[in-house]
Amino acid sequence: MKYNIYCDESCHLEHDSETIMIIGGIKIPTSIRKRVRGDILDIKNKYGIPPYAEIKWNKVANCNIDYFKSLVDYFFDNEEMSFRAIVVDKTKLNHKKYNQTHDEFYYKMYFHCLSGLVETQDENYIYLDKKDTKGSYRISRLHFYLSQKTHDFDQSRIKRIQCVNSRELPVIQLTDLLIGAVGYKNRDIPLRSEAKSELVEYISKRSKYQLTKSTFLSEKKFNLFFIDLQA
Repeated sequence: MKYNIYCDESCHLEHDSETIMIIGGIKIPTSIRKRVRGDILDIKNKYGIPPYAEIKWNKVANCNIDYFKSLVDYFFDNEEMSFRAIVVDKTKLNHKKYNQTHDEFYYKMYFHCLSGLVETQDENYIYLDKKDTKGSYRISRLHFYLSQKTHDFDQSRIKRIQCVNSRELPVIQLTDLLIGAVGYKNRDIPLRSEAKSELVEYISKRSKYQLTKSTFLSEKKFNLFFIDLQA
C-alpha cells in the first residue's frame, strides 16, 4: 500500500497573540487521491462554490454552513480517510528549559504528529503546507528522525516529505478546516461566531469527542493528542 499524508498547522508562530497551536494531517491511500479531489469538486459544485475556491476555516459563515457540513460529512463517511492533530498550549512554552528555538519545537511537534500517521510497513508520501522558504534543512532532518523512529533506515517507506502550496491540494485545505475547528473549541474567544460554533459542535457530534482532550491512542479516524508541556 501507498499513503499520502496532507498536513497543515494553525497559529504556529511564537508571538502571534494566539494561545493554542495545532499541527494536523489527513491520511488517505494514494490510490484514491484523484477520486477524493473529484468528490470535493462535486460538493463545491452542489453548493455553487467555484472549483478554485479554497476550503478554509476562516471562511465558515452562516451563508455556507451547509457546504462545510457536507465536507465534514465527506470526511467522516469516507472510511479510507483518517485525521490526527497535536494540540499545544503556547502559554506553557519554555524553550530555554529544553535548549531549543521555537522553530525547532515546531518541527518536534510535526514529528509527534506524523509518528502517529505514518504506516510503518507501507510507503508514505508526506505533504506539508509551505511555512516559509527556509525550511528545507528542517524538513530533511524531520525526514531523517521519522525514518530512524520507524526503522526505515533506507527511507524506502517514508519516501518523501515535501512542502507544497495548499491552494493546489484540497485535502490539505480539508485539514485546515478540521484543525481550525479544534483550535476554535480550545481558544478563549470573546465574540463567538454562530456558524463556527455550530460547525464545531457538528464535528464533535460526528467524531463522538468533545475536542478538548486527547482521544484514545488507538483512535484511528479522528485522533487528538494534547501535549503536556509540564510533564
